[in-house]
Amino acid sequence: MFKILAFLIIGLFVAMLFVNVYFRAKVLKTYKRLVQNRVEFGAAHLFNRKRMEAEVLPKYPHMRQDILDFSDHIQYSIRMASVLIALITLFGAVLMYFG
Repeated sequence: MFKILAFLIIGLFVAMLFVNVYFRAKVLKTYKRLVQNRVEFGAAHLFNRKRMEAEVLPKYPHMRQDILDFSDHIQYSIRMASVLIALITLFGAVLMYFG
């Protein structure tokens, strides 16, 4: 049981590392295009799509897809990292209990 849980935790760490590298590459690629076009918006816009559509997208209609992609990648990255951290914590607690 201990070995299985240890392998699961190691696998989750590897998965979290992969997710981090993969989305960092995607986010940085999109972020670079946004910076080159001088697109500016705050963190509040990233997590509130209505606010993004009302305040940011009308200013930069030519960058609409990049802005939405950037926002989606950031949100997805945060969700995936949260799930993996919760799973790692859960398995770690189980290992402490049985170890």
